[in-house]
Amino acid sequence: MTDATQIKPDFMRFVKRNIRDYALLLSLLAIMVFFQFNTNGTLFKPVNMTNLLLQNSYIVVMALGMLLVIVAGHIDLSVGSVSGFVGAVAAVLMTGTSPNPDLFTIPKFDFVTASILCLALGGAIGAVQGYFIAYYKIPAFIVTLAGMLIFKGLALSVLGGASVGPLPPTFQLLSTGFLPDIFDVQLFGAPFNLLALLIGSLITALLIYFNFRERRSQLQHGLAEEPEIIFYGRNVLIAVALVGFSFIMGRYKGLPNVLIVMFSLIALFVFITTRTTFGRRIYAMGGNEKAAKLSGVNTERLTFWIFTIMGALAALGGLIFAARLNVATPKAGAGFELEVIAACFIGGAAVTGGVGKIIGAVIGAFIIGVMNNGMSIMGIGIDWQFVIKGAVLMFAVFLDVYYKNKG
Repeated sequence: MTDATQIKPDFMRFVKRNIRDYALLLSLLAIMVFFQFNTNGTLFKPVNMTNLLLQNSYIVVMALGMLLVIVAGHIDLSVGSVSGFVGAVAAVLMTGTSPNPDLFTIPKFDFVTASILCLALGGAIGAVQGYFIAYYKIPAFIVTLAGMLIFKGLALSVLGGASVGPLPPTFQLLSTGFLPDIFDVQLFGAPFNLLALLIGSLITALLIYFNFRERRSQLQHGLAEEPEIIFYGRNVLIAVALVGFSFIMGRYKGLPNVLIVMFSLIALFVFITTRTTFGRRIYAMGGNEKAAKLSGVNTERLTFWIFTIMGALAALGGLIFAARLNVATPKAGAGFELEVIAACFIGGAAVTGGVGKIIGAVIGAFIIGVMNNGMSIMGIGIDWQFVIKGAVLMFAVFLDVYYKNKG
C-alpha cells in the first residue's frame, strides 16, 4: 500500500535529514536575490559576476584543502601567510629581484618553472607542518599558528619590505585571462561568447546525466532515499543555474581561466571525498580517530598527506592572488585564513570533525564573496561588514551544534 500517509513521512524524513544542505543552497540564492534588488541589478551584471569570481577564486581553492583539514579534526591557521609567502617567492623568481642585491643575486625563471617550484614549496611547507602534527602529536592549532608567524616574517624578508612587480603577462593570464572564443556571434547588437554557453551547457548535461545514472542505480538496488519531486527539482535548479551563469559570462568576455582551474579542482576533490578510500578514511578519522586507527587506518600518514595537500593549495591560492594583483606585496594573504575557515564552517563542516562536503565549502565561500561584493556596492562600511560576517559565521556554527545536539 503506497498512499499519501506512507509517502509523506519518507519525504519529511529525507528533508529533515538533509535540511542543512538545502538550507545552505537556499541561503545563497536568497542572499543573491537580496543584493540583486538592493544594488539596483548590479550584482548579476556580467562584469560584476566576473569580478566576483576573480575576487573569490583563491578563497575557494584554499577552502577545498581546509575542508579536508577540518573534517579530519584539525585546523590550519597558516594558509594566509603561506599563500602570501609563496606569492612573494613567485614574484622574486619571475622578476629576478633580490631582497639584498649586495649579498646575492637571484636568477630569473620563466613563469612555468617558477610556478612549479612554488607549488612544490607550498606542498613541502604543508608536509613539514603535517609531520609535526601527525608524528609528534603537537596540536595543529599550535603548529599552524607558529607557521602563520614564521611565513608572515619570511614574506617580509623575501620582499625586502617592498612590493615586487610587475609580473610576466603570461603569468597574469592565470587570473585575468579568458578562454578565447572561436565563434563570431552578436547578441542584441553586442559580441557574445558562444563558447562559454556551449561549455556551460555541456557540463550541465554531463552533471544531469550522471545524476540520473546514479538515481537509476539506486532504484535498482532499493537504495533511493531522495523523493522524486526533490530529485527533479534539484536537477532543474542545477540546469537553470549553470546555463544562466554561462549565458551571463558569455555576455562579457566568456569563462575566466581561473574558473576552469577552480572547477577542475572542485570536481577532483568531490571525487576524492566521495569515491576513494583516501576520502572515506578522512571522514572516519575525523569522526573517531581511535576507532579508525583500530580499523587499520594509518592516521599519522593520512594527517601528513592532508596538510601536504593544504600547503600546495595555499601555494596555488597565493599564485592566483599574485597574478590578479600583478604584484607581490608584504600584506598579501592577510586575513585569508579567516575567510577560508569561515567558508568551511558556513558550508556545513562540523567544528568537531567528521562532517562536511566539498560543495558545501564552495557554497560557503561564495556566500562570503557575495556578501562582500554586495555590501561594498551598497556602500556599507568595512566595520559593519566585519560585524555582519562574524554574525553569519556564529549563526552557522550555532546551527551545527544545535542540530548535532538535537540529533
